[in-house]
Parts: sequence; structure tokens; C-alpha cells
Amino acid sequence: MARYIFITGGVVSSLGKGLASAALGALLQARGYTVRLRKLDPYLNVDPGTMSPFEHGEVFVTDDGAETDLDLGHYERFTGVPARMSDSVSSGRVYSTVLEKERRGDYLGKTIQVVPHVTNEIKDFLKVGDDEVDFMLCEIGGTVGDIEGLPFFEAIRQFSHDKPRGECIFMHLTLLPYLAASGELKTKPTQHSVKELQSIGIAPDVLVCRSEHPIPEREREKIALFCNVRKDSVVAAYDLKSIYEAPLAYHAQGLDQAVLDAFGISPAPQPKLDIWHDVQDRIHNPEGEVTIAIVGKYVQLEDAYKSIKEALTHGGMANRVKVNVEWVDAELFDREDAAPHLEHYNAILVPGGFGERGTEGKIKAAQFAREKGVPYLGICLGMQMAVIEAARNVAGLTTAGSEEFDHEAGVRRFEPVVYHLKEWVQGNHTVARKADDDKGGTMRLGAYDATLKPGSRVANVYGTTAIEERHRHRYEVDTKYRQQLEDHGLCFSGMSPDGKLPEIVEWTDHPWFIGVQFHPELKSKPFAPHPLFKDFVRAAVENSRLV
Repeated sequence: MARYIFITGGVVSSLGKGLASAALGALLQARGYTVRLRKLDPYLNVDPGTMSPFEHGEVFVTDDGAETDLDLGHYERFTGVPARMSDSVSSGRVYSTVLEKERRGDYLGKTIQVVPHVTNEIKDFLKVGDDEVDFMLCEIGGTVGDIEGLPFFEAIRQFSHDKPRGECIFMHLTLLPYLAASGELKTKPTQHSVKELQSIGIAPDVLVCRSEHPIPEREREKIALFCNVRKDSVVAAYDLKSIYEAPLAYHAQGLDQAVLDAFGISPAPQPKLDIWHDVQDRIHNPEGEVTIAIVGKYVQLEDAYKSIKEALTHGGMANRVKVNVEWVDAELFDREDAAPHLEHYNAILVPGGFGERGTEGKIKAAQFAREKGVPYLGICLGMQMAVIEAARNVAGLTTAGSEEFDHEAGVRRFEPVVYHLKEWVQGNHTVARKADDDKGGTMRLGAYDATLKPGSRVANVYGTTAIEERHRHRYEVDTKYRQQLEDHGLCFSGMSPDGKLPEIVEWTDHPWFIGVQFHPELKSKPFAPHPLFKDFVRAAVENSRLV
């Protein structure tokens, strides 16, 4: 059975709890243990896929089709363990399940209460798969004291007492603010955060303290004394130049050893950190650099494209170059010519998105890349915009557009080269959808197979003709236009196994121009860069040498 590590946050809630969880998971793996990371989100959204990227950031999609918090992306990137639907639960999902059970009569007419019914549901969720791994790391979102999080804190308190002694520990992250006027670190916020945690029956075993400055020994002793933890369990977390320094930095501060000591595991296997030393070397010792434009509509909040930016970093590491990412607002091209804004970039990436706003700018970016021979990667909507651009400017379908935009406007304006996907095959059954279905969880979600055309660029990039990638979309390129587009040079180089759904398009006479309907960025890792991003950055490097 797994040992449980519950990770909570004080005033540090947005300052690295997910990263610390992921780094700790990587360190335990380096010692030979198996791990799984989970996120308990106290907010009421049943499905993060319904939330605005400006408010929530990226929606991370798992192989089994769950739309989750972006922290699960960190978990996968650092541990390489594919996340599952059971690795993410929100208050909304918990309450929804409890109410469904009540309506079915599962509670036999009892009055439904937060304790025990909601907390029991959370505890049942925590137990899923605990016989598969050595350590289960469970991050509780939000900040201790938030009213939304109280059922989760009560659930993990009960859970720790239900388990045999020594099978659960608590790790708490706080902030040590630095007052420049007096030149001192203040420990009082940490003391109050721990006091708040203790007031609900939870005593932290390990403290991770975020700090911009070194923590003096006197302050470390003070924190240990007033927070009732061992001094060697007060771990410093300093600001880093790259998130991929975190495993080595936390190991240097003794985080993994403090956790193993809290469990009484001694002696413990020594960590094998060669892979993280290599990652750090590639980050800090590049042999060149390229600049890539991301032309999107959510550029004011970079977290909306978190996995894409990280995947570009991974591609740079594979090619030993630094990738400079610059954010370009697609709406800018609604008013201005794209060329002056894009001509100095080594490559262009157009990411996914929803709605018509900014799409004409994305189409112009695809046109610029096609005409100028600039490497182009279109992801999801970015592929659809490339197809629409080809239909309008090459194949002569001047009114080509997406049915999504007509649905949004409530009037037919475009010839629907991209249409609403009404059914598709998932496993051994057919899934059907209507345009007016609920927004949450009703898209084509999760991992699906694709068959690549032998000899195509993507087949050479992947090194195979059979791939599996993660999807998140409800609109699809219509194969009715395939022949007309292929007659003008746009190759449909990847299709679903039944041949009905286009997965990849590429220009055969272009140095590097690929559009994919799926999201390859979700499967990229620093120690295993995704093939598409690896080759995309390589093409950007080649293009930089031509300038």
C-alpha cells in the first residue's frame, strides 16, 4: 500500500506548490520509488474546460479524457507518469457525485452533510490506485483557511487517522517575506499559517519555505521551534532561473531526505540524478538560440499556453539551443499587415483556442509562414486556420471558414471547411454530439490513434506511421474538401484509423509547415522532448542560419 504525502499551502498558494510536488515526485523516483501525484481542487468547477483561460490558465488533458488543472502538466513533465482522470478532483465533482448518490437512494434517506458524506467521498477518491505505487503525493489546492478548502482539509485529517501510524505525512509550503527597509526575513506569516493548519487538526511534518534570500540559521531554528517541526525538516525554496532546476535545488536543500525521515525510512536508496544534471546542463549551456513567435489570443496570460512554452523549451534542449518565445496578439493582424511583425522570427506557432476573435489574424500568420517559407506549427485551431488559409488563398474557396464562427454569430457566413464534429469512434463504440450540448466535457477528449502517410514529413519526424495523441476539440476539418486541397499541394498526412477524421496536414513544397488537430505539447517532457517540437525547433535553427 502507498504512503501518503499531503501537500498544503499557506500564503504561498500561487508560488510553487505544484512545482514542489512535481519536484518531490521526481526525487522519490530518482531513489527508485514509484509515485503518483494528485490534485485536490477546492473550487466548485466540475470541469476546468468550461473556465476562461484568462482566469484559469491552460486546461491539461489526460489520456483518458479528463480536463484538469495545469498542475497535472507539471506532474507529468517531471515524473513521466501519465496522469489519469482519478488524479484530479474538484469540490464540484465531489458534490455532484454526492448528490447523484443521494438521488439514487444510496444513503437510505439520511440527511446529507459535509461530514461524513462529502469527506467520505474525498477519502474514497484518495484510495483509488494506492496499491499501485510506493508514494501517493496529494496536493490540496488553494490556501489553508479558504472556506472552499475546509472539507478537503477535514478529509485528509480523517484519512491520516484512518491509516496506520506512519503512513501519512503533511508537507506545508509558506512564504518568508523579506523586508528591504529592515533587511530581515519575517517568520511570523509562516507561524500563523502553521497555527491555522494546526487549528483544524493537522500538524505539518515538513515545512518548505519560499524565500528570495538565504534563511539564516537563527531564523530556521525559530521556525522549527514555533512550528513544532525538526530543524532539518525546514527546507528552503529559493527562486530559480528555470523550473527544471527544482529537483536538484530541492535535493540540495534536503527535501527528499526530510520526507523519508518523516516516514522513518532509513537507510534509503541514494538518488540517481544523472538525468536532471543533463537537463540542467542543456538549459544553462546552449550552443545557440532561436526566436519563435506564438500568435494567439490569450497572450496576456502566458499560463494559457503553459505546456506549449515548456514543449518549446524541451525542443530547444534537444537541439542544445535556447528558445526565446515572444507572444504576438493575433488581433493585431485584424488591423495591420502581419509581415512587419513576423519577418524577424525564426518560426511561427499558432496554438489552439475557441471562438472567432483573433482567428483572421491567425489565418494571416499562416499565410505569411506559407508564402515566406518560415517554419510553422499549427496546433488544433492553428491547424484549422492553416486549412482555411489554404482553401481561401490557394484552392479558390474564398468564403472558406469554420462552422464554429457561424454558430457563435448565429448566421451563416462561411463555407464550412471546418465543421462541428457530430460523431466519432472511441474504442469500440461511437460517440455522438450535438452543437447545443453542454460545454463541459463534451468535446473529443483524450488519447486517440492516428495513421500517418508513409514517406510524409510527419512520418519521418515520428519515425513510425502509427501514433497516439491527446485531443481536445469539437470542430474538425471536413474531408469533403480533402481532394481539392491536396490537388493544390496541402497533404493530409495523418488520418484517424477509419480514415474519416483529418489529424495532420502539411505543405509538401514547404521547408517545414505542419498542422495537427491534437495537442502534442501535452506529452512533451524535458528528458523526452516531443518529436514534433524537437524537429520544429531544429527547423527554426536551420531557418535562423539562412537569414
